[in-house]
Amino acid sequence: MRTHKKLLISLLASASSLIIAPSVLAAPIVLELDYEIPVQQNQVAFVPFAGDNVLSPIILNDLSKTELKVTSQNLPQQPRTSSELAGTLPVWQSMGIPYLVVGSTRSSRGKVVTDYEVIDIKTGRVIEGKQTLTADNNKDSMRYAGHVIADKVYELITGIPGDFSGRIAYIEESGVGKAKVSRLKVMDADGENAKTITEVSGSIFSPAWSPDGNRIAYAVQRDKSYPVIYVQSVSGGGATPLTPFPGSNLSPSFSPDGSKILFSSSFEGSADIYEMSASGGQPRRLTNSPSSEVQPSYAPDGRSFVFVSDKAGFNKPQIYRYEFGSGRTTKVSNSGYATSPQFSSDGTQIAFLNGRSAAIMNSGGAVTANLGNTGIDEAPSFSPNGKRVVYASKQGGKGVLTIKSLNGGEAFGKSGQGVIRSPVWSASPR
Repeated sequence: MRTHKKLLISLLASASSLIIAPSVLAAPIVLELDYEIPVQQNQVAFVPFAGDNVLSPIILNDLSKTELKVTSQNLPQQPRTSSELAGTLPVWQSMGIPYLVVGSTRSSRGKVVTDYEVIDIKTGRVIEGKQTLTADNNKDSMRYAGHVIADKVYELITGIPGDFSGRIAYIEESGVGKAKVSRLKVMDADGENAKTITEVSGSIFSPAWSPDGNRIAYAVQRDKSYPVIYVQSVSGGGATPLTPFPGSNLSPSFSPDGSKILFSSSFEGSADIYEMSASGGQPRRLTNSPSSEVQPSYAPDGRSFVFVSDKAGFNKPQIYRYEFGSGRTTKVSNSGYATSPQFSSDGTQIAFLNGRSAAIMNSGGAVTANLGNTGIDEAPSFSPNGKRVVYASKQGGKGVLTIKSLNGGEAFGKSGQGVIRSPVWSASPR
């Protein structure tokens, strides 16, 4: 739907740009433009960057998956900078879109430099001034640059850091029994650019990112052997075994500073929670109970962690919190079956498996979102800003990763080969 209206633009002639008699300068020049204005429900107008055909589609796609409503269609002009809006700002204001993103790319010493601006259309102000990003001129660097720009645009508009430049690690399984092959894969947060980090004959469990997004800890169980936790750089190189202990060593979790790892192990009897240096060494036992304590996950402040225990009874696992300072343990969950806890980055929410449903509760144990039965009994994982989650499911016989907004943005899925398990979202690599 469009409205057809006449727009009056009053321009005061400037002696620096026009040579006009003094008597003329005393009166404004009124231009009457006959303009067709689209009726817009969008919050952001995005003008594809001048000189670019790589970054703009990535940025537009990223932003379109959030609660922001973004358009690059039916725009009155294609400005590269805020200064090019000077004479037509009223036209943009009449469209009813609050924000405009403009920019351009250029080559400099073999690299690609992108200048861009986020403009508050109501005032014409550039939010936090012109932004500049320099990237290597190759596919991976340019994809990453597009995600970083989308992060910044989202933050300038909402005040919340974006989550597009983080990556998602997940497990892809094919075959069964002795023929099972598991791959640890990493993809961009838009579901593209998937790469295999490691492949094993057997099973891979519970990948966990280091806080800097450069390492992944995970457990591997090969035929007729105990699960062992490994740590591996995402950029390449071999995996380092961290827990060569007899027993089930599972569910690693990096401390917020990346120096330590929590994990569960049964090498001293029943399964308990241990903490050790992320570079290896002797573990320190934190829980000591006849019941099984598993699936630890650090709180973002590092002062506590949540874990799962069956101390309430057989097949009645519950989520508890352990405080490092006092050693005190308190029950968190209120449902009949609660496992696989993971904190949001601000510590106010916990993603978990509620019975057979992927769910989210607040730190007090009240369920705030139920994402439904995924078909493979797995919990969701938060994005870095806590506004989205990723979870694995099975649809039509195929494994699917679903990325879902928690505040009204678009959900989308990415299918893979075989069974997909345990996706976990990293922060942006530092």
